[in-house]
Amino acid sequence: MSTARLKTHPSSRLLAWGDALCIVLFALLGLKSHGEPITLAGLLRNALPILLVWFLLAPFLRTYTRPTWRNLLYTWALAVSAGVWLRAMVLQRPFDLGYLVFWAVSLGATLVLLLAWRGLALAVLSRRWPGGGSA
Repeated sequence: MSTARLKTHPSSRLLAWGDALCIVLFALLGLKSHGEPITLAGLLRNALPILLVWFLLAPFLRTYTRPTWRNLLYTWALAVSAGVWLRAMVLQRPFDLGYLVFWAVSLGATLVLLLAWRGLALAVLSRRWPGGGSA
């Protein structure tokens, strides 16, 4: 059995940090838009479930070892959906219309943030590593 490590993309760490910041920014914007105070507890309550699922799925979906738009979209759809579900379970929220609205808004808002971030990263990374900026 080979002990060689998976070849990682040169920008994996940067992409992972940027993705995490997008999810935290989503939580921050959510707190702000609902008039809630910006607290560590509020950010953790809203961002942590999505972040946990995101970084649990990322190795299996090759989000950072093979950063493509497809891998990003798979990770986004599964992680945000499962993270919103996990948040509802932990907070003992009902699965009603409010849950569905929150899920839809979460998907839409995180998608916009992630696509904007990854588009910016692609533009910068393609200059830095020719042929190395997939997404």
